[in-house]
Amino acid sequence: MRAALRVEMLKLTRSPVGVLATLAVVAGTVLLLGGTSTALAAGNPELTAKLGPGATLDWPGLLRSATQVTAAGGLLGSGVVLAWLFGREVTDGTVGALFALPVGRARIALAKLAVHAAWVVSVQLLLAPALLGLGLLLGHGPPTADTWTGLGRQLALGVLSGLSATPVGWVTTLGRSLLAGTGCAVGLVVVGQVAALTGAGGWVPFAAPALWAFGHGTSTVQLGLTLLVAAAAAAATCLTWARLELDR
Repeated sequence: MRAALRVEMLKLTRSPVGVLATLAVVAGTVLLLGGTSTALAAGNPELTAKLGPGATLDWPGLLRSATQVTAAGGLLGSGVVLAWLFGREVTDGTVGALFALPVGRARIALAKLAVHAAWVVSVQLLLAPALLGLGLLLGHGPPTADTWTGLGRQLALGVLSGLSATPVGWVTTLGRSLLAGTGCAVGLVVVGQVAALTGAGGWVPFAAPALWAFGHGTSTVQLGLTLLVAAAAAAATCLTWARLELDR
């Protein structure tokens, strides 16, 4: 298992996908929020209307805007990385070689999921201090207790959003296609957005973390459902990999 983890980690860290996805989530979020703050300072009325409660040049406004970006961007970026982790074996033509390895295919799938989870946590651990630095650079002053709480909530949102993309691994395996996985990631974002608009988001695993971060009264049970669905998708992915056949 350790060997599988090491190999999968090397694949991700040395691939353009891993590097670009990390930059997209961390640097992309910071640049977007920096540009948004600049536009707000210039008095852009359209942006002010779109951001709503987040249209303030202070720590609460910055963190609320970060929540909006992470709610969709974190899920999508995580899904794309997961689709690549499982789809690259088919795209690169290396899936056949997996049958000759001494490590079981279920363990290889589990290693991929573990590496993905580690990547999700690592990216959010990079994003949190980056947001802190951005707030200081924008002149929001020293962080208060509420600011630290908000950063912790932002970190938790990023991790939960990333883990909620776990079904992408299963869909990618079933479809034997990187495109299928990427399409699934986009679909999960759409489902989450629609569920939030219809008021049912608290019971939809792909929307519950964002609603919780926004303070919309999401319960512990609803958040737990997000982790339960992620665990079920992980189990289904490992089972599918264990029964993988070359001629199908």
